[in-house]
Amino acid sequence: MRGIEIFYSPGCPYCVKAKRALAELKEETPDYQRVPVKWINEQEEVDYANEHNYYYIPTVYFGNIKVFEAHPGDSYEKIRAAIKTALDKAVFEGPAA
Repeated sequence: MRGIEIFYSPGCPYCVKAKRALAELKEETPDYQRVPVKWINEQEEVDYANEHNYYYIPTVYFGNIKVFEAHPGDSYEKIRAAIKTALDKAVFEGPAA
């Protein structure tokens, strides 16, 4: 199963929402617990982050596809829905590559 990558930065309030959403979704849906999730701290992995096309965080990738990029003012519900979409892609579209 292919996983998802989430670019974040410590102290980002939207990233906190993404982490909370991921934890809730994994608790609610056992299939999501199998999805590998790689959290990429863009301040520590600058070169890798620069290889990806995004401006705001959190940004979620499934493979080479950007599934979601947060924007200022995004609600918890919007971020949660985006994390769910990424997890669904990994579960239902994600055979090992």
